[in-house]
Amino acid sequence: MGRRQPRPVPHLLAPKLLRIRERLGVGQAEMARLLGKTPIPPDGGTVSRFERGEREPNLFVILEYAKLAEINPALLIDDQWSVRFMDRQISKDVLRREKK
Repeated sequence: MGRRQPRPVPHLLAPKLLRIRERLGVGQAEMARLLGKTPIPPDGGTVSRFERGEREPNLFVILEYAKLAEINPALLIDDQWSVRFMDRQISKDVLRREKK
């Protein structure tokens, strides 16, 4: 038996999650409320830890972020896509809808 390889970590996930929240124009507590449909909904403090890279969100939370931004979840977890590229994929309709 060999040594176990460390699990790959998406290094750009935290700034991407932060950017989605900023683009939606909501605070961390409101973002937690928007993520409340997930099986284990985060609170505002947990959203903060996601954005600082101190904690990784579970798959359900990642999927909900992607749904809110109307983007493919792969853009969040694959570091080949930059924060800037992901940001350009967020529809202006999403931003207008959240402002209402």
